[in-house]
Formats: sequence, structure tokens, C-alpha cells
Amino acid sequence: MKIQTGQGFISLPTLLAIWSISAITSLPGLAISPILGDLDKIFPHVSDLEIQMLTSLPNLLIIPFVLLSGKITQSKGKIPMLLLGLGIFLLCGILYFFATSVNALIIISCFLGVGAGLIIPLSTGLIADAFSGEYRAKQLGLSSSITNLTLVFATFIAGWLANYNWHLPFIVYLVPIICLVLCRYLTPKNMVNNANPVANTQAEAKQDAIPSPYIKAGQLMNKQLLFGVMMIYFLATYTGMVVTYNLSFVIQSYNLNSDYSGTLISLLFLAIMLPGLFITRIIKYLSNYAIVIGFTMITIGLLMIVLFKNIFLIGFGTFIIGFGYGIIQPLIYNKTVLTARIEKAVLALAFVMAMNYVALVTLPFIESFFEMIFHNKTTMFPFLINAIISGITAIFAFIFRKRVLFSSEGTLS
Repeated sequence: MKIQTGQGFISLPTLLAIWSISAITSLPGLAISPILGDLDKIFPHVSDLEIQMLTSLPNLLIIPFVLLSGKITQSKGKIPMLLLGLGIFLLCGILYFFATSVNALIIISCFLGVGAGLIIPLSTGLIADAFSGEYRAKQLGLSSSITNLTLVFATFIAGWLANYNWHLPFIVYLVPIICLVLCRYLTPKNMVNNANPVANTQAEAKQDAIPSPYIKAGQLMNKQLLFGVMMIYFLATYTGMVVTYNLSFVIQSYNLNSDYSGTLISLLFLAIMLPGLFITRIIKYLSNYAIVIGFTMITIGLLMIVLFKNIFLIGFGTFIIGFGYGIIQPLIYNKTVLTARIEKAVLALAFVMAMNYVALVTLPFIESFFEMIFHNKTTMFPFLINAIISGITAIFAFIFRKRVLFSSEGTLS
């Protein structure tokens, strides 16, 4: 079976290999979450600082290694970097089963962050290499969906396994075995089928002549546009992911069943997954209003959590937030590819994808800053302030919807 790429064809095993990389990007930190509440029982003398290091250090380390991967792959190639990242990730997954102290967990988690950082930009970078135009947009949407769907299922599996033994959730970190098996299909020969070499040559020549509607002749990267895309992704992640940090406190303050928290967070990621399945249709239908609608939905969802104490309305608000974020994420990835020539695409993606982790790491600190400025530490305040930020962004995106940064023009060409 051959898959159309817009510049040739690739085999189904090659596509599955690319998809398998997207599944890994959601895994870092996932197996730790189910045991955080029991760490004081597993390790009676664990400190708050050690718990904070276990949850924050891996994400912090992902950031520089995402950027390092994007830089090195320009000269050393993507597949060697992918194999190195997968090897480190898998080794860490195995070492977790032998960890007997919280310090060992911290050290292994840090190396897991290193391996993940090397892999993450390649999950979209290989798509940028193999696909073009509408086919690339579709695959980037599917990549986003696979990432979030894996997160939902792996979270459920890890949580279930944690009931039996605290080591068992780390089984989810053995997924790289599948990727390593499939990597043999990621050779230059398999990435493009030269059944029609004339057509491929013409497509490549056209791509070299006009690599993107956003790049001028002789320009390698549109740095100004790339910075703007990075800021949009940071704002989307910062405003949308406040749910994962604070929803449990809201549920508690409303005197609702605490078991709802995990269910609603799973609903969030399911909602993020959905738009990626038909992102090209969304882009065509919403056109220049896609980012406007995305941030508007995040705003409405956050306000629903603030205004209503009914669990079903809170759940609906959570779903709306996820769906809005799910529109923005693949659109951002696709626009990022267009900010650089093909040889610089992975580096551009590395910068943008790093912003996801910058937002996650800084979110608690920015929240604390706003609480200090406004002298408000209620459970609702983070949702309210983020609703204001996302609302302002939506208005800004509406006013400048025809500008390159916010429009969808050229993203499917």
C-alpha cells in the first residue's frame, strides 16, 4: 500500500514508523503521575523538594535537548539522532524497574527528558521531510491526534497498573521498542518512492525555487514569523493547560467527587485529539478565523469552569478548551514548517515545540506572579486570568486575521 505525500509516495510501514514517534512524545512524566500521591508511603522520608525535582526537572531538561536535536540534525542527519534518543529513552524505561530510591527516580527521569528532547522535534520533522502541502497539514494533524490519544490510553494503563505495584506503570516507557523495530523503514529510499522520477524532480525543483510563501528568495528562515508562531504556541499551551494543574482544586472547592478530576483531564486530551483527525477541513472551513476560534473556545471553556459548579458543565467547558487547543496545535506545526526552508524545518520545529515545555515549566511561576500582583489566591483565579489572556489573544487574532501570523493562507499549498 502506497501513501500519497504530495511529492511522491511512501509505504504504509514507513508511515507507521513516523506515527510511532508521535506516540512517544506524550510519554515523559506520564508513569510518575499515578504514584506521586503515594511517594510518601513508598519512600517514607521523601521531601517536598525531591517531589518537585521529580516532576519539574525532566521537563526542564527536555527544552535544551529539543533545541540541540534541531540544531545537530542539520549536519548529522535525523535518523542517527532518532536512534540515539530512542536508545536513551528505552534504557531509562528499563532502569526504572530497578530503582529503589527517589534519587534514582530523579536521575533516571532527567535522562528520560534528555532522550525525549532528542526525539520530539523529529516527530514532526520527518513529516515535514516526507509530505508537502495539504498532505503535510493532514499528517501533522494526525501526529497531534496520535500524541494526545496515546496520552489518554497510556495514562489509563499507568494508573491501572499502579494499583498492583508502583514499578508497573513504567511499562509504558518501553514503547520505543516498537519505534526501533520500525525505524528500518525510515531510510531515504523508503521516505520517497521514485516510481515517477520526473514528477519528483519537478516537485523538488519547485520546492527549492519557492520553498514557502512566507520566505523571500535567498532567505533560509523567516525569524520574525517564527518568533510570532512561538509566542502563539506558548500562549495556547499556557492558557489551555492550566486545567491540568488546577482542575483538581476546583473540583475540591465545589465539594464534588475528586475522582472526576482524572476523568475530566482525560476528556481534555481526547478533545485535543479530535481536530487533528480532520485539520485540513477545519483550515478550509474556518480559513483565517481558525486561530481566532481556537482561542475563543479556550476563553469560553475557562469561563464555564469559573461560572458553573455543575460537573457536566465543567466537563463541557473542559472539552471546549481541549477542542480549541486541538485546532491551534496542528495549525501551528504546519505554519512552523513554512517559516523555513526544508533543511531548516526541524530546527524551526524544535524552537516552536520547545515553547510547549517552556509554558508547562513556567506556568506555576507565572500563576504565582499574577496571584501576588492581584492579591488573589482563590482556586478560580488562574482560570479567570487565563480566560482574560486567551480572550485578548482571540481579539488580537481577529483584528489581524489577514496578517501572515494569524491567517491560514498558504498553509495547504
